[in-house]
Amino acid sequence: MTSTTEDPLDFLDNNANSIQNSAQTDLIQQLLYEIIRVKELIKYYESIPNGGGQLGASILNELVSEAYSSLVNYDIILMKKYYDLLLNCD
Repeated sequence: MTSTTEDPLDFLDNNANSIQNSAQTDLIQQLLYEIIRVKELIKYYESIPNGGGQLGASILNELVSEAYSSLVNYDIILMKKYYDLLLNCD
């Protein structure tokens, strides 16, 4: 068994701008992009001193968890809902 160093989600990093602007990009790719982006926001919130960002981080963690769940269950309605919610996180 050989191991590869190729990231299966590298298309998200390499084509971040085209993913957001392409009309043909499917919902799953867009949702994955937003999950990755929000996970970076969670790191930022967790780094705020004196626990100042813990509430924000826990809310975002819950959103990401639910978004993953919608992907696993392939629930298109929930995927769209969590895509819209994650899209507006900052």
